Amino acid sequence: MITQPFHLVDQSPWPLMGATGALGLTVGLVSWFHGHGMTCLFFGVTFIILTMVFWWRDVIREGTYLGCHTSVVCRGLRYGMLLFILFEVMFFFGFFWAFFHSSLAPTPELGCVWPPIGIFPLNAFAVPLLNTAVLLASGVTVTWAHHAMMEGLREDVIRGLIYTVILGVYFTYLQANEYYEAPFSISDGVYGTTFFVSTGFHGAHVIIGTTFLTVCLFRAYHYHFSSTHHFGFEAAAWYWHFVDVVWIFLYLCIYWWGS
Repeated sequence: MITQPFHLVDQSPWPLMGATGALGLTVGLVSWFHGHGMTCLFFGVTFIILTMVFWWRDVIREGTYLGCHTSVVCRGLRYGMLLFILFEVMFFFGFFWAFFHSSLAPTPELGCVWPPIGIFPLNAFAVPLLNTAVLLASGVTVTWAHHAMMEGLREDVIRGLIYTVILGVYFTYLQANEYYEAPFSISDGVYGTTFFVSTGFHGAHVIIGTTFLTVCLFRAYHYHFSSTHHFGFEAAAWYWHFVDVVWIFLYLCIYWWGS
């Protein structure tokens, strides 16, 4: 009989499978870039998707049906999520450091100006401003869904999550079009590199956050959450707000000031 409040997880193949998929994804991308086909990339992506589906399935079972996520476990999960977001802050801090290192004191190779000579930056008050409005609106809708969750208003939770997911997908669509029409590329010196790496990783985080919220929408529809037991959704909301804040800094620093 279990008499302690902690969750001692069972042995699982998903960490090994996820690591194998990540290795396959990395090797596959390098092979694809060098013209050696996409077979390895396909298997890497397939392994990662299967890991996501089955691992999330197990966690949902543990937290929803088996009662493994006690108050002590949920407190530990909250600490873990906060530490993960702190890691993500440091991750993007490195990109901002690289940007300001080059932009505040442009070298002679850049023409001693920023943006460098020959670079025509994007208009900060066109698509980037629209993207900012879209992402801020999604922050409002996910906050609405969060408050509705705490008040037990399931229909409002579902409605707010649907709006948030739609706005996240629309943001990704706008950014993809922006990349396609950009007058410079990632190979155009330090400006192109810092721009596409920082905004590209943020776009990847938007896709991850949208997936996170889509899973929460599925779980809310199937009555997996209650007003007092919904850490999975709470973590998704925290992550989405982090993505919002990072975008505000990206817009102000790279799109507006950097242009």
